[in-house]
Amino acid sequence: MSEVLNVEEIFAGKVFTLGKMKERLPRNVFKELKRVMDQGGELSLATADVVAKAMKDWAVENGATHYTHWFQPLTGITAEKHDAFVTHPDAEGRMLMEFSGKELIKGEPDASSFPSGGLRATFEARGYTVWDITSPAFLKEDATGVILCIPTAFCSYKGEALDKKTPLLRSMEAVSEQALRIVRLFGNTEATKVVASVGPEQEYFLVDREKYLMRDDLIFAGRTLFGAPAPKGQELEDHYFGTIRERIGSYMKDLNIELWKLGVTAKTQHNEVAPAQHELAPIYETANIAVDHNQLVMETMKKVAGRHGMTCLLHEKPFAGVNGSGKHNNWSLGTDNGVNLLDPGDTPNENIQFLLVLACIMKAVDTHADLLRQSASDVGNDHRLGANEAPPAIISMFLGEQLEDVVKQLVETGEADHSIQGGKLQTGVSTLTDLDKDATDRNRTSPFAFTGNKFEFRMVGSSDSIADPNTTLNAIVAEAFCEAADLLEKAEDFEMAVHDLIKEYMTKHRRIVFNGNGYSDEWVAEAARRGLPNIKSMVEASSALTTDKAIKLFEKFGIFTKAELESREEILYETYSKTINIEALTMIEMAKKQILPAVMRYTKTLADTVIAVKEAGADASVQAEVLDEISARLTESKHALAVLEEKTAKASAIDVEKDKAFYFKDEVFTAMAALRAPVDALETMVDRKVWPIPTYGELIFEV
Repeated sequence: MSEVLNVEEIFAGKVFTLGKMKERLPRNVFKELKRVMDQGGELSLATADVVAKAMKDWAVENGATHYTHWFQPLTGITAEKHDAFVTHPDAEGRMLMEFSGKELIKGEPDASSFPSGGLRATFEARGYTVWDITSPAFLKEDATGVILCIPTAFCSYKGEALDKKTPLLRSMEAVSEQALRIVRLFGNTEATKVVASVGPEQEYFLVDREKYLMRDDLIFAGRTLFGAPAPKGQELEDHYFGTIRERIGSYMKDLNIELWKLGVTAKTQHNEVAPAQHELAPIYETANIAVDHNQLVMETMKKVAGRHGMTCLLHEKPFAGVNGSGKHNNWSLGTDNGVNLLDPGDTPNENIQFLLVLACIMKAVDTHADLLRQSASDVGNDHRLGANEAPPAIISMFLGEQLEDVVKQLVETGEADHSIQGGKLQTGVSTLTDLDKDATDRNRTSPFAFTGNKFEFRMVGSSDSIADPNTTLNAIVAEAFCEAADLLEKAEDFEMAVHDLIKEYMTKHRRIVFNGNGYSDEWVAEAARRGLPNIKSMVEASSALTTDKAIKLFEKFGIFTKAELESREEILYETYSKTINIEALTMIEMAKKQILPAVMRYTKTLADTVIAVKEAGADASVQAEVLDEISARLTESKHALAVLEEKTAKASAIDVEKDKAFYFKDEVFTAMAALRAPVDALETMVDRKVWPIPTYGELIFEV
């Protein structure tokens, strides 16, 4: 019988929680710390010293020997540099373990080798990490030992943001400040801030480690660059929510334990649509901590998979022909005195505060659809968005029947005198309880869907940081709130003014609302008629960062400077080019050194067979026909390989990053597809024993 797991005991055992701080810190120190957490400001150095000592003592008691300022550079993943707590030995040769407030608050990693998009020259090395007091420190334990991780922001010597966290924190303050203006208009004087909360669902694939190591494309690119479909894919829909196999269940159990220790509220787990695909979902947290925790989730998924002889694939499209992976970003706003601004209540047509918030979000999403699309763009996501699965590359909002009806009433008549109610769901079985129905269905094809008391931004890629989409969401909504508050705060007749403003916003931006099938060709045509942007690739989306509209938005709230935005656009072009270049070089190497040689050896075997059969006086036409077909595909593959080599070399010689990225998208990526087609055809024709790499069937069904 397995040992009983006490989740309450282990939860946050590796986190320096508020409770642990309260136990270990003097009352006045804890009070100052809590005030800064809640209201902002700076800790005194004396207070920081006391906090640092308590944090170090707790960490050392739990086996820690080193600490690190854990930060999130523009690579999209995390970074860390470990320093031991040890100091100079005392006069008697004893090693002392010390950690000061200065070391807690500020670190100085080398900033020259991280992406900066031109903000920093290579010789300008100094950068700073700054303790994010709002995100708790935690312990990471692996073969390296136990490391105290202190979440930090990362900036250059001149103060430019070189990370994902700094803009996110700025955006959270911006949306809080502007949302407070809205709730004050409706008489809420008790709230002191409005918090953006996020719950990111995480999809992922698991494959056998030994098979993974036999595929250079998975190792270098994170996705299969070659691969014919298996005889069975996801068409029977039998994997979705299916019984979890024991090997996977064992992995999920260990993953949950590791995440719970880190204070991550892992709640839901299940099989996803595609074979070998799964999902984990946490409970909501403040956006800042949700971003930190999602990075820990991805890192822990990979680490635990290795212990189980598997590899976790977070790429958005590791396998062609089956669903890719996303990261549904559930976002909401709530006051610190318990009011969810996105809760419509039982009669949303009468909830004027909610209707104003909804109208502002409609305005924000419509006005900045290009920015929102950009915030969810990465190289891997190009394989998902606008393809055969959710969501499309066109930004739209799903409101559901109830809210769409309310909007329709307000726009067409100026009044909303009723709202659709859910009623009862009757199953027709006497022993089953009748259920209260929701007032509307859900829409899996919508990129930005209202789901009862929150919005689900479904476009985010599975491997991507959720910092960018939440920074953008906070920023665009802050702008809409600000413009609404500017008008309403000076209105002589508030009730009339808010009524007129809701109608104005909903009328002007109703085009962004779409409740239908986002997969359909009809929607693409309808979206074009409405004038909604259809931005199909990361490269095309990147320029949205530096439009006059975007610069004005981000500078207004101090989230990004123009230079910071220009640098991020440059980084996106560089990232795209480098990623496709790696994929192209991997394809070239696999084709030249593995696949084509294996096929050539097989054709020799076939040729020998043809000769032997003919010499025996039998009909060798079948063998000859097979040989001809394979030889034709081999010739096609060799020609496509030569074209890919030529275009990849040409791309690397282009100096302007934007031009290079577009060349990689238009020419190199196209050449990669042209090579893949005949090679995948060869896989279906060549003896399986001869094929040099594991097939899709082996990868996604033999886990």
